[in-house]
Amino acid sequence: MRILLINPNTTPSVTEQAAAHVRRLVAAEIVTATGRFGARYIASRAAAAIAGHAALDALAANVTGCDVVYLACFGDPGLLALKEVSPVPVIGMAEGALHLACTRGRRIGIVTGGVLWKPMLTEFVAMLGLTERLAGIRTVAPTGGEIARNPDAALDRLAAACRDCAEIDGADVVVLGGAALAGLAERVQPRVAVPVICSVEAGARAVIAAAGLAGARPVLPATESVGLSDELARMLRAEG
Repeated sequence: MRILLINPNTTPSVTEQAAAHVRRLVAAEIVTATGRFGARYIASRAAAAIAGHAALDALAANVTGCDVVYLACFGDPGLLALKEVSPVPVIGMAEGALHLACTRGRRIGIVTGGVLWKPMLTEFVAMLGLTERLAGIRTVAPTGGEIARNPDAALDRLAAACRDCAEIDGADVVVLGGAALAGLAERVQPRVAVPVICSVEAGARAVIAAAGLAGARPVLPATESVGLSDELARMLRAEG
């Protein structure tokens, strides 16, 4: 199995951090792709919109020969567009993590870094049709980028936010979201009374399950474009 792991922000160390966790779970070849342009860490709607383009760009350049795509960014920028044009299944980190959480509990809490993510994730949960399962979303002030640079400094805040999800919001399972937070769920778990799910690992498990399930790619109208990479322009022209 060959997995294309796309990190649509422009920080290669986060890409490699996520890929290392996926390699722990599955004996597969991991092809990594980091955003060619855009924000170092996605922490706003504008950055997420640009990241959706970067993810499409990475897909077009790297998907040949891959069996499944992992959009390794919590919030899944560009997810529906990727699913629309990809010749193989695409799984988003938040998509996979939230669906796994639904099998582990009745009410789901989400904790992540960056205060602007709360409304964005609220809308994403609604898009998945899971609003009734959402207990609450808690954010901590440090962004994912800041947490990646100094995870030890963020542990207390992340643990407190997870406890608030459980004790105040009524969550019986909490998703710790973000590629930059890979590996922190197991460090937070001893301080939280309900299960804490690592979004990176949960998304990876969904990717493994999706590999080989590709259906017929929808026939899309050919789209002429200006200023895109050659690979993405060809994909949008429906040339493969």
